[in-house]
Order: sequence, then structure tokens, then C-alpha cells
Amino acid sequence: MSRKELIRKAVDMANRVGYALVATSDRNGLAHVAASRRVEAEPDNHVAVSEWFCPGTLANLQENPHITVVVWDPASDTGFQLIGKSVGLEDTAMLDGFSPGMEEARPQVERKIRVRVEKIMDFSHAPHTDEEK
Repeated sequence: MSRKELIRKAVDMANRVGYALVATSDRNGLAHVAASRRVEAEPDNHVAVSEWFCPGTLANLQENPHITVVVWDPASDTGFQLIGKSVGLEDTAMLDGFSPGMEEARPQVERKIRVRVEKIMDFSHAPHTDEEK
């Protein structure tokens, strides 16, 4: 199966299960995981993930562009790791007071992270290899 077809399968799965996990790390390797409700396929082996990402995700991407998007269907215990690099951030919406209790904080910004997918591996709870698909 081509990389484009695997990306399409991962995007379809993410939309079916309703989320994907987004893993980043800072320049020292300290990991951070966030969740995204939207994953879209884009041309040339790219995906875009959108959400009201927390500051940790954004700070990490400024220091280290490496990113992994994990899509997993727990019912079938099948999934994908889309491993690559962030190639751009886009602000898509801004609100004050979106999250209760954060009204005093800076405005919340929904962002789209564009990811160039360089490697695709399986993801599951069951034992699996980490070989590229």
C-alpha cells in the first residue's frame, strides 16, 4: 500500500474514532502529548491536525519540529503512527474565555499544525514491530 493510501486510512480512522494523539518533545527530549479532534490529509504526504493546542505543544515545535501523530481504534486495537516534522502552524480561530477558568489568561487560539509524514508504523496495544509500513 502506498504512503498516500496509508495516510488516507489513518485520517479516516481518526475521523471515525474522533481523536488523534499528537506527541512532541522539547530540545532536551522532554515529551508532551496532546489530543486533536481533527486530522486532514493534505497533498504530498502531509497531514494537518487542528485543535486548541496547549502552550507545551507549541513551545516544543518552536524548538524541535519532530512530531508523531498517533491514531488508534481501541475497539479493533489497530492504528497508525505518522512520524514526521512540523512544516507550519496556522491560526484558525481565536476566542477569549473559551475554556472556563481561563478568562484571565491570554486568548485561546485554535491552530492547525501541518506535518510532513516521513514514516508510518503500526500502533496497537498488542505486541507489534516498529517496522515502517
